[in-house]
Amino acid sequence: MDEMEIRKKLVEEMKTEVLNSFSLDEFDDKQLKEQIHTYVFQKLRGRMIDMDIMVYVANQVYASIRGYGLLDAIMSDDSITEVMINGADNIFIEKAGKLQRLNDKFESQKKLEDIIQRIVSTTGREVNQANPIVDTRLLDGSRVNIVLPPIALCGPTVTIRKFSKTPMTIEKLIEYKSITKEIAEKLELLVRAKYNIFICGGTGSGKTTFLNALSNYIPSDERVITIEDSAELQIVGVDNLVSLETRNKNSSGAGEITIRDLIKSALRMRPERIVVGEVRGGEALDMLQAMNTGHDGSLSTGHANSTKDMLSRLETMVLQGAEGLPLEAIRQQIASAIDIIIHLSRLRDKSRKTMEITEVVGYENKEIILNPLYQFKETEESTVQKVVGELKRTKNPMKHDFKLKLSGIYEEI
Repeated sequence: MDEMEIRKKLVEEMKTEVLNSFSLDEFDDKQLKEQIHTYVFQKLRGRMIDMDIMVYVANQVYASIRGYGLLDAIMSDDSITEVMINGADNIFIEKAGKLQRLNDKFESQKKLEDIIQRIVSTTGREVNQANPIVDTRLLDGSRVNIVLPPIALCGPTVTIRKFSKTPMTIEKLIEYKSITKEIAEKLELLVRAKYNIFICGGTGSGKTTFLNALSNYIPSDERVITIEDSAELQIVGVDNLVSLETRNKNSSGAGEITIRDLIKSALRMRPERIVVGEVRGGEALDMLQAMNTGHDGSLSTGHANSTKDMLSRLETMVLQGAEGLPLEAIRQQIASAIDIIIHLSRLRDKSRKTMEITEVVGYENKEIILNPLYQFKETEESTVQKVVGELKRTKNPMKHDFKLKLSGIYEEI
């Protein structure tokens, strides 16, 4: 019997003994955890079992009773950035940008379903056959998407984007070589001068991470409203901060609070900046209108594979919020609302890079005019396995520098 089998056997044995020995309702979570650890250590100490195995067994017994079972062990591993559960038997994780399958599995589909109900109940959400899809978060802020059968054919499906325990900073982006120190200093000037900045990229390109880093350049004396589907931004240093989160419909179809609702409410809260985690639909119109009505310095993200693709997607999203609005009016709205678009990408070697920083200049001849300021260029050292390159300044001068000058900043971007 290998070590993993021994551990599993011990967990099952100790769990049975704990359930037979304790009245679980007598203890809160902290007390129960202490009781289980004491009990397991006493029982296993005389059996020549290593301390790390005893700790593992005690943690797993507690997790299976009050925690998230197997998921607790996965979530405690800081090197794991994403978890994908495709039914009770198929668990995949992402480590260092690479996917791998775990040998572990949940005891049963029923156990996995119980854990799912425990997860959604902590944030007041519901997931069931009538409402089989839900976005929520764990208590540590990790983003969770859940899809239940019969929608998910392989069984209950859970996707977790792990929440970083330390807020992302521009310094870390520089360390990861996503941007350079010089470009970071230019971005700080743009944020301080209240340019409306939109971050775009594909899935897993690091949009929320970049938004979080950029948002920490916001001056500490401003009133900031953040709006997200699942609250995960970690803005530090801003005292006057309000974080808003959407809410799904309940089982009777009532009580839904959308991003659109939250943007409209935020406008009545005297914001100096509005930070929208991600725009996916009709709320794009409300966000653009907010940017166009004096709420400068707004930050947001969206899914797109290029800067031009993001503009097309924004047009489509605005039409979802205002069907019948002329395309010309939509493009004028986008061109006057957004000042800077930053495009991120996850490259072939799984690294995340800033590909382009582009100025939105205006609207001419029925087209939105872009002015690329920085573009990523690969060098000769690049191979199929490893991308080598850097973000380089184009020869295009920045055209709209009036916000910089209004803020007393006379440096060139």
